[in-house]
Amino acid sequence: MGFEADAPVVRLRDIDLEQVRHLLGLFSLQLHMVVDGNPIPGSYWGECEAGLIGSTVYCRGDTPLHSLLHEAGHLMVMPADRREAVHTDATDSIPEENATCYLQLMLAEQVDGFGFERACADMDLWGYSFRLGSARDWFLHDAEDAREFLAAQGLFPLPPTLTLQPSAEP
Repeated sequence: MGFEADAPVVRLRDIDLEQVRHLLGLFSLQLHMVVDGNPIPGSYWGECEAGLIGSTVYCRGDTPLHSLLHEAGHLMVMPADRREAVHTDATDSIPEENATCYLQLMLAEQVDGFGFERACADMDLWGYSFRLGSARDWFLHDAEDAREFLAAQGLFPLPPTLTLQPSAEP
């Protein structure tokens, strides 16, 4: 991915963690905050990137919010039996990865002070790459496969327990 650890993206220290805990809880996931400076358990990319072990997403205050939403999205799209066994590496499935990226952008609308547009910008700054050149363009014009994958999982549109009002319609 080639991320820039010092990129000016929204970090967990910048948002209301209780709101994120609640969001993850809607999907039976937990958030575990690691002491700043300590390694993040289950982090595939290392540095400040979120980590996965079972149904828990591990983060620090300097973890980018988009990273937390991405890793949580992996857990949301996978079957329960895989979820409990996951440690660090969520998948090598391209359809699942695409669905996770799409879901993280949908979930961004659920976090005050973040939202779809900022999540797209942060993903672009971090080094996510899409055929159309940006996260926003991919989401709006090239993500039918991701929507179909999420629909098959019952995640598109998002369950009614969430009050998603997308700022961008596909």
